[in-house]
Amino acid sequence: MPNLLYNEPIFEHPTGIGMKEYKVVIYQEGLLGSLLLGASKVDPLRFSEFLNGNARQGWRVVTMEKDIRRMLLFWRREAYLVIMERDL
Repeated sequence: MPNLLYNEPIFEHPTGIGMKEYKVVIYQEGLLGSLLLGASKVDPLRFSEFLNGNARQGWRVVTMEKDIRRMLLFWRREAYLVIMERDL
């Protein structure tokens, strides 16, 4: 099961014209794959399900950044920082 770290949505533009809500998520696979295999990559099917689930709620990906995170000195795991927006 992927680990998802959510940031609270941010509300912008005080006039209310074209207001957007933003969400920042760090998507990464669980620790077990990294411990057993030495490295863990994001499963494309699970990542697609995650993105499609958010799209059904009105979220649109604005940008994303790939990151290789080191864990416990020897293990690595792939993670994505995903920034999403939706209209209010």
